Amino acid sequence: MPADAPSRPLAAVLTLGCKLNLADSGEIAHALCAAGFDVVDHVCEADAFVVNTCSVTHVADQKSRRLVRSIRRVAPGAAVAVTGCFPQSAGFDAATALGADFVSGTRDADKAALVALLAARTGTVAAPAPAATLLTRVFIKAQEGCNDVCAFCIVPRTRGREESRPPAFVANEVTRAVEAGAREVVITGTQLGAWGRDLPVPLAPHHLISALLERTEAPRIRFSSLQPQDITAELLALWADPRLMPHFHLALQSGSEPILAAMRRRYTAREFRDAAARIAAAVPGAAITTDVIAAFPGETEDDFADTLAFCDEIGFARLHCFPYSQRSRTVAARLPGQLPPEVKKARMARLLALGARLQARFHARFQGETRPVLWEELRTSPAGAPAWFGHTDNYIPVYGPGENLRNRVTPVRLGVPYADGMWGTPPGGSHDRHPQVLPGAS
Repeated sequence: MPADAPSRPLAAVLTLGCKLNLADSGEIAHALCAAGFDVVDHVCEADAFVVNTCSVTHVADQKSRRLVRSIRRVAPGAAVAVTGCFPQSAGFDAATALGADFVSGTRDADKAALVALLAARTGTVAAPAPAATLLTRVFIKAQEGCNDVCAFCIVPRTRGREESRPPAFVANEVTRAVEAGAREVVITGTQLGAWGRDLPVPLAPHHLISALLERTEAPRIRFSSLQPQDITAELLALWADPRLMPHFHLALQSGSEPILAAMRRRYTAREFRDAAARIAAAVPGAAITTDVIAAFPGETEDDFADTLAFCDEIGFARLHCFPYSQRSRTVAARLPGQLPPEVKKARMARLLALGARLQARFHARFQGETRPVLWEELRTSPAGAPAWFGHTDNYIPVYGPGENLRNRVTPVRLGVPYADGMWGTPPGGSHDRHPQVLPGAS
């Protein structure tokens, strides 16, 4: 930039919640750059803030409120925009009362209006952005909204009806990310398995994946979240392409048949078991991760025991555990049998302990194997020394030695358990011990 060129105002885009929010934040950040901002993803002395909120639980609501209040307190003169699910759940007036100058929905027109408002408030001038920070993994939204009405979930009210983006649009977004340096793209949506059924010519998720494989050069593609009924033969056949990562996130929520019915989920535990078996047969070594809710209304000790036993049987690579959160305007909020906090706390502790055991068991299956790792960042290890951090194709967290590994994919031999993952070394290197200080990592 020439010495006499005006400086670009700074915008901070702060994200709470799910991968879909990360995708939305990425789109907002890109549009802000094009509008003349420099963009960061942390709290600092910025000219404008975008707070992308979550409302999936009461705790998420509290975090959203707290973040907006704190931004307004530390940056009283900045322009503050609030988007995401919280204003859709609590109301736009609630977000305005926290100090927001502008409150936005989650659709494309809403995001465009948000960027235009911030540009007008700060007087930016659209201009080519400076070279972007290299992004290792990029989240790309393929679908928005959900037509299902699960008893516990507020998201259909915050995200609206299902709307799929056409394959060409998603492919263009993937290409843009790859050209910017991304080594991995994560395709996400509110109800990703519903992708395509609202298009003029109805399609299914395997059509989208086929299009991305044919039309883009993405080295690694993850398909974020599906349900058992989405695991078809046509879908699994595509995983013969090594560019598709062997990682499936299937939301379980409960392993009890009566509780699944009360939750209004669209599958049974038996159907979930069959889907997991199809994945294991078609994609050897694949990770299956899941979400589980503890202490749903009416959940008995036997129901909860069924969930624990089911999770152990499936052998999930990771459990994302949540205590049931009573949300107004949902069916579950009015159900009898609401369980007390102490029951939620005790069941959560048991779920988390099981999750730790299952994760360790999954990691142990691959000790001594060599798998490709995408290195993401340099971290401080538990021993206090720097260590490179990344994920295998099947989403095992890996730490290891090396120089300048960021955004590179290298073969790694998986060794002993380390922090939340495993220690990895180049093939042929010693994998039974990790060094206290890594050569070349300073």
